[in-house]
Amino acid sequence: MAGLSAQVRQDRAELGIVMMLAAYLLFATLDTSVKWLVVGGFHAFQLAFFRYVGHFAISLIMIGGGGLSWSRFGSGQIGLVLLRALCLVGATVLNFVALNYMTLTVTSAILFSAPIIVCALSMPLLGERVGPWRWFAILMGFAGVMVIIRPFGEAFHPAALLSVLNAIMMALYSILTRRLAGQIAAQTMQLYAGAVGTIALLPFAIMTWRTPETGLEWGLMIALGFWGWLGHELLTRAHGFAPAGTLMPYTYSFMIYLTISSYVVFGKLPDQWTVTGAAIVVMSGLVIWWREKRMEP
Repeated sequence: MAGLSAQVRQDRAELGIVMMLAAYLLFATLDTSVKWLVVGGFHAFQLAFFRYVGHFAISLIMIGGGGLSWSRFGSGQIGLVLLRALCLVGATVLNFVALNYMTLTVTSAILFSAPIIVCALSMPLLGERVGPWRWFAILMGFAGVMVIIRPFGEAFHPAALLSVLNAIMMALYSILTRRLAGQIAAQTMQLYAGAVGTIALLPFAIMTWRTPETGLEWGLMIALGFWGWLGHELLTRAHGFAPAGTLMPYTYSFMIYLTISSYVVFGKLPDQWTVTGAAIVVMSGLVIWWREKRMEP
């Protein structure tokens, strides 16, 4: 039976890949919209609030379809579920603030150091063994990030540190997701992420509120939550059709999407240092992926 299940999963790997590409297209659309709105004068806190209030509303409708009762929302790992949600919300705010000062390509390139940070933290937090090849990839990824942000050069912007913190928060989020996988339903984790973001960001959204003046501004702001929710939904479902090792290389489509939108919407192309650093980060991530594939039973 296990062999049959694996075969069915492998046969639908193409569907998982399509879902993965669609998920990162939605995430790229979200970041591009946020960049356009923050450049237009909207505060990151207000945009982050809309990102999560929409997410929360959709999750509540989805999980509450069978009736509203505590048994449908409860969790035996409530502390870890809330911590996971806080990590995601914190990463979102850091990313939205950074987008006010930095290009889409730079923030996305730094974000993709998150899998490398996950690898570095997996030994102390998850008890996993990290061999010399993966330590080499971790150091290479760190070097790639240094090339991108150039901390001692004239082009350095302090907002780059926010993107680094964003990557760290996303790494912790990924580790907690891995820890909770199989114990907590994905819809439950989606609900708590939306709830925590909505409650935590509401006061800051009120303090920084600016009323949208056009239909486009209202439309983009309302759509942030939908794009975020659907992206995470597709990402979760993709892993039901294909193994993580098959899907991982397609996460880098995010950088391609953002390079295109950065040029089309803002007329910006990455400079040679960003391209070089991003290539190093991608290579280090692929080394980690390759080693994990070799260690699969």
